[in-house]
Amino acid sequence: MLDEQAKKTMLQKIPHGLYICGVKDGEEVNGFTLSWLMQASFKPPLVVICVNQNSISHQMIKNSGFFAVSFLEEGQKDLAQKFFKQMRRVGNKFEDVEFYLGKTGCPIISDSLGYIECQVVDVVARGDHTVFVGEVIAAGVHREGKQMLLETTGWQYGG
Repeated sequence: MLDEQAKKTMLQKIPHGLYICGVKDGEEVNGFTLSWLMQASFKPPLVVICVNQNSISHQMIKNSGFFAVSFLEEGQKDLAQKFFKQMRRVGNKFEDVEFYLGKTGCPIISDSLGYIECQVVDVVARGDHTVFVGEVIAAGVHREGKQMLLETTGWQYGG
C-alpha cells in the first residue's frame, strides 16, 4: 500500500525551476507558470513539459503545436504569481507585462533571462497532466542571472 505522506514528501523534493510558458491559438495568446520542465535529448534538442489537462493553455498547445518558455530570474516571484491565475477568471494576463511574439508566434517575456521556443513532436496524455515533447527550434538570451527555483518561493507544486 502506498504511503501517501511519504509519496508527497519525496515528490516535493524534486527540484524545479519556475518559468512562464507562452502559448497561442490563432490570434489569442496566453501564458502560465510552469514548473514541470526538463531536457530530454541533445540531438535533436528536446524538452518535456507537463500541462494540466483542464487549462485553457493545454488546449491552445494542442491546437497550435507550439509553446515558448521564458526563464525567470530570482526575484521575479510577482511575475510568476501573475501567471498562476486562470485566464477564465482574470482575462489577459499579458496586459501589463512587456512581451513580444517569437518565431512560433508564442509570447516571450521581455524581462526574462531568455527563452526557448518549441514545436510539439509528441504527446503523452496520462493522469491529470499531458506530457508535451517539444523540439527546440529557437532560443535566445536576454541577460545573465540566477534562475528562479520553486523551492525559493515557499510554494509547492507536486506530490
